[in-house]
Amino acid sequence: MSQTFPKSRRLLKSTEFDAVFAARRSRADKRIVIYTLANELGHPRLGLVVSRKVGNAVARNRWKRLLREAFRLIQDELPAVDIVCLPRPSHSPTLDSLTESMRTLICGKEGSR
Repeated sequence: MSQTFPKSRRLLKSTEFDAVFAARRSRADKRIVIYTLANELGHPRLGLVVSRKVGNAVARNRWKRLLREAFRLIQDELPAVDIVCLPRPSHSPTLDSLTESMRTLICGKEGSR
């Protein structure tokens, strides 16, 4: 399947984010906190909330790039859910660690690449 990240795979509106937060379904590890809400679109969608607690603009943009890339790589493995990711301020991101965290927290399983 395609490994792109089009607009249809993103949460764009504040009402979409609010719905995911209102569902109050979250899982976390030492790297990220993930909120999920089932959707009926047939594919997962990603939203990011990266606060200033994470660091300066350079650090926040790095987190966002890596989270988007991790999602892009595993999106075919994920169920049809809306996902909101919040990074933990004390952790330094790597693509491999974020990919494994996402896979484990969303699917509930450890995967191999």
